[in-house]
Amino acid sequence: MTNNRPLSPHLQIYKPQLTSVLSISHRITGVILSVLSLMIPLSLLIISFGQEYYGLLLVILDHILIKLILAGSLFTLTYHLLNGIRHIFWDMGYGLDIKDSYISGYLVILFSLAVTIIISLMFM
Repeated sequence: MTNNRPLSPHLQIYKPQLTSVLSISHRITGVILSVLSLMIPLSLLIISFGQEYYGLLLVILDHILIKLILAGSLFTLTYHLLNGIRHIFWDMGYGLDIKDSYISGYLVILFSLAVTIIISLMFM
């Protein structure tokens, strides 16, 4: 049996679908949120060192690059939450046909962007 056929579809010939891209990005955002969750106790630790460190933290958080990172973190959190709710509905058997899964996928992206923009504009 010496044929040159691949055993399974490879990335060179596989066309990504919205559902697979959103599922993979859901896992990636989960990892990103796990890493970013370390910022909360780190910020509390810096604040506990006193007034001058708190002032330094405020200066750091006021930088435009940090604000962009926080906006990206907000998008990551919102996307992961909404896509997780979408997955829960799938687990219950709702929205499994292709049309509904694409509609819900686009809604997750749209609402994640909308919430991120609205909250970012409120706090920046």
